[in-house]
Amino acid sequence: MAHAAHGSNYLNAEKGLWSWLTSLDHKRIGILYFISVMSFFLLGGIAALLLRGELFAYNAVDALGKTTGQLLPSADAYNQILTYHGAIMVFMVIIPGIPAILGNIFLPLQIGAKDVAFPKLNLASWYCLMAGASLAMFTMFSTKVDTGWTFYTPYSIKSGTAVTTMVLAAFITGMSSILTGLNFIVTVHKLRCPGMTMWRMPLFVWALYSTAIIQVLATPILAITLLLLAMERTFGVGIFDPKLGGDPVLFQHFFWFYSHPAVYIMILPAMGVISELITTFSKKTIFGYTAIAYSSLGIAAVSFFVWGHHMFVSGQSEFAGIVFSFLTMLVGVPTAIKMFNWVATMYKGSIEFASPMLFALGFLFLFAIGGVTGIMLAVIPVDVHFHDTYFVVAHFHYVMVGGTLMAIMGGFYYWFPKMFGKMYSEFWARMSWVFIFVGFNVTFFPQFILGAMGMPRRYFNYIPAYEPLNRISTMGSWLIAIGFLMALYTIINGLISGAKAPKNPWGSKTLEWEADSPPSVHNFDHEPVVTAGPYEYK
Repeated sequence: MAHAAHGSNYLNAEKGLWSWLTSLDHKRIGILYFISVMSFFLLGGIAALLLRGELFAYNAVDALGKTTGQLLPSADAYNQILTYHGAIMVFMVIIPGIPAILGNIFLPLQIGAKDVAFPKLNLASWYCLMAGASLAMFTMFSTKVDTGWTFYTPYSIKSGTAVTTMVLAAFITGMSSILTGLNFIVTVHKLRCPGMTMWRMPLFVWALYSTAIIQVLATPILAITLLLLAMERTFGVGIFDPKLGGDPVLFQHFFWFYSHPAVYIMILPAMGVISELITTFSKKTIFGYTAIAYSSLGIAAVSFFVWGHHMFVSGQSEFAGIVFSFLTMLVGVPTAIKMFNWVATMYKGSIEFASPMLFALGFLFLFAIGGVTGIMLAVIPVDVHFHDTYFVVAHFHYVMVGGTLMAIMGGFYYWFPKMFGKMYSEFWARMSWVFIFVGFNVTFFPQFILGAMGMPRRYFNYIPAYEPLNRISTMGSWLIAIGFLMALYTIINGLISGAKAPKNPWGSKTLEWEADSPPSVHNFDHEPVVTAGPYEYK
C-alpha cells in the first residue's frame, strides 16, 4: 500500500465527495455521522421550539369565539410535531450520537488500532442510518404520524396515519446500531495494540464496549416489536389488538425491554466521555479506574431487568412492581460509584475550567438531578402520582439531554483539536456553555413543579394555573437555542480561522494524543506499544 504524502491526513488524503461517501476510514465515517446527526438535531430542535412556543400561553376562547395564545393550527398538528421531535431526537440523535461520532473516530485511536475490525460494515451502518432517516423524513413530511415516539398500541394499530412506514424506518436505523455495536466489540477484543490489555484501556473505550453489548443484545428486540406492529396493522394477526385476542400491554413490555437499555445506550458513552474530561482537566489519575470500568458493565447488565418500572400503572402484579422498583433503585449503585469517583478525582486536583470541563461539570449537576428524580419515580406510590405528568418529562430530559448532550458538547470541544488540527475560540465555547446550561435549567426545572401540580404531558393546552411556569419554560428553550447557535459559530469559526492545534493541547495521557493532529489515514506512523495504564498523572 502506498504511503500518504508528507503532511497529509485523513481529511485531505483523498479529494471529492465520492471519496467521502465510499470511505472506509473510521475517522471519515465519524465525520459523516457528525454531519448527519447534527442535521437531525437541528430538525428535532426546531420541533421542540414549536412545541414550547405552543405551550407558551394558555389557549383561551373569547366571547366572539376567537382563540388566543395558539401557535399551531390544531391539536392534531401538535401531536404530529411531538412525534417528530421524539422520534428524531431518540432514534437519530441521542442513540447514535456519541458511539457513532466520537466512538467511531476515537475508539481505534485509543487502543492503538489502524481502524475498526469491519470497515465496510462501519460504512454500511452509516448508510443504514441515512436510509432509515430518509424514509422517516419522507413519511413525516409527505404524510403524517401522530402516535408519539413510543408507537403505543392500541392507538398505533388503529391510527390512519403512516405508522407502518415510520416503524420500518426505525427498524432500518436499528440495523445501524447493531452493526456499530458488533464492530466495537470485535475491535476491542481483536485489534488492541501490543501492551494494551483490557485493564489498560481508557474508560471511554470501556463505556463504548459496555454500550455495544446492549446494542447487539437489545436492539433486535425493538426490531421484532416493530415488525410485529407492522404485521398487526397490515395483516391483523392479533398480537396486540384485544378484539383479535391480543394484548396491547404486551407491546409495552416488548418496547420497554429494548427502550430502557436504550437509555444506557445513550448515557453510558456520555459517562465514558466525562471520565476522560475529568481526569484530563483535574490533572490527576482517575480515582477507582477498575470500579468505574466494572460499573459500566454493571449498568449494562442491570439495564435489561428494569423495564417494568415504566408500567407500574399498566396492571402488572404488585409483586412484579416491587421487584422492578428494587431493581430500578439498584441501577443507582453503579451510577453512584461513577459519580463518587469523578468527584474524588477532582478532589485536590489542579482543575482547569476549560470549556470541555465546564460541560463535564454541567453533566454532573444535571445528571445528578435526573438520577435522583429517577430514584423517586422508582418508588411506586410516587410514580403513580407523577406518571404521565411533566415531572416525567423533566426527569427524562435531565438524564438524556442534560446528560448525553452535555457530554457530546464537552467531548466534541475536547477532541476538536485532534479531529481537525485547529483550535476554537475558548470565549465563545464558554459562552455557549453558559446559555445551554442556564437555558436547560430554566426550561426543565419548572416542569418538575408543573408535574407535581398535576399537568399531564403530551397535551396541546392546559388550565390557566399552569401558564406562568410554562412561560418560563418556553423562554428557557430560547436560551438553549441561542447557546447551540453560539456553539455552531464556535465550530465554524474554529474550522475556518482557528489557530493550528498542537499534538496534545490539554496534556492528556491517553493514546490518541500520540497521533498527529489531525491523524494520518492509518492513525500512527508506527505501531504503538503500551507499557502502563491510562491517566498516569504525576
